[in-house]
Amino acid sequence: MKRSRLLFNPFVTGTLLLTFTGVLSRIIGFFYRIFLSRTIGAEGLGIYQLIFPILTLCISLTAAGIQTAISKFVSEERGKCNGCSGLRYLYSGLFLSLSLSVLVMTFLLRRSDLLADTILQEMRCSALLRIMAYSLPFTAIHSCINGYYYGLKKTAVPSFSQLLEQSIRVGAVYMLYLIAKEQGLSISPSAAVWGLVCGDIAATLYSLTALTLHKKSARRSARDSRKPLPYNTAKHPLRPLKQLGLYCIPLTANRVTINLFSSIEAILIPAQLQLFGYNNSDALSVFGILTGMAMPMILFPNVLTSSVSVLLLPTISEAQSDCNRKLIVRAIKKTVEYCMILGLFSTLIFLLTGDYIGQLVFKNTLAGTFITTLSWICPFSNLATTLASILNGLGKAAHAFGINLLGSLIRILFVLIFVPVYGIRSYLYGMLISQLFIAAAAILTILYLNKHGLCKQ
Repeated sequence: MKRSRLLFNPFVTGTLLLTFTGVLSRIIGFFYRIFLSRTIGAEGLGIYQLIFPILTLCISLTAAGIQTAISKFVSEERGKCNGCSGLRYLYSGLFLSLSLSVLVMTFLLRRSDLLADTILQEMRCSALLRIMAYSLPFTAIHSCINGYYYGLKKTAVPSFSQLLEQSIRVGAVYMLYLIAKEQGLSISPSAAVWGLVCGDIAATLYSLTALTLHKKSARRSARDSRKPLPYNTAKHPLRPLKQLGLYCIPLTANRVTINLFSSIEAILIPAQLQLFGYNNSDALSVFGILTGMAMPMILFPNVLTSSVSVLLLPTISEAQSDCNRKLIVRAIKKTVEYCMILGLFSTLIFLLTGDYIGQLVFKNTLAGTFITTLSWICPFSNLATTLASILNGLGKAAHAFGINLLGSLIRILFVLIFVPVYGIRSYLYGMLISQLFIAAAAILTILYLNKHGLCKQ
């Protein structure tokens, strides 16, 4: 009886749906990387990967924090049965996110040459940045709508939106590849960026369609119940906009800071490799092999720990609110235990098959070397993901933010100091030390909190 109730629990079924579509999207993305590595080559993949720090930073600035804020306030209004108020938070978030995304898009279109030359230090990225800019308003729209549905605890629309985005992205690039092949041409990294734009457009159209149907259903229900709007939202239409703005400022600041440091790290790698002695083409090729081939393979098992993290945060938060210290301690112990088992198993698999994967899958010896070397970070990267979720669940988001920021600084120092002298292998060791530090710091922080009372906010 308990099992059947658990399966029909909207939170559990929603999480399972997100997990399933997340795994499926990751699998599609994995084969997509293999396809790109064979069609645009290691150097082209490096150029393509080089724009992602800018893209991630733009999304952090224009959409990510606002999506979380929408989810929070819609969830609160849902608890009060104020469906119309939830839509007002969505509209306010859309206004904020779209305004910011249009500003950032305009900046990218006008200053792409400057960004490519001075920051990315690769002028061939200029055209890619201009294409990428068109995806930002669409990303803003479907991110806000996803946040609205997360607040309603309805994960079907965000799940299928994610899967559709990935499928259309891959399908669009494959069609461009077939057209180019028929004409005796080869595709360039710009085709992959156009695929990204097409995926965002498809996800936005789907999300808008789902939202339109949902609004019609909500209006029908409201008309049948004839329930008046709450006084505070009916009389003060700007209140949701003000609440969203104030709430998302620190969220956005944290995300932008973390992604800014990650962007600096990624952008510095090709430049520092040139100081080591590589020419520009070889540096971009090595960067593309690392970030476009080896890292997606190494991080593939993290799909499982990411799903665990989704369940951990509300579980820990609920246990803390009930002062259930035993449940918190048991969850932490089980998390560390299972993450270490999964991580060590992943390390063993990659150690034994890394070279084989590089040769067979990517047809690249260096990719195999990277996979074998990076295999040691698996236990620590798994721990870092789940322990950060535990800290957030305990209300210690600032601690998680500080630990991740220090981990990023460690990697940047390795890029600046050791890569020009010892090459890319020193960066791999820097990643290992960084992940080890993040996992150890998180465990020590949790032990300290345990000693001084886990139920204290």
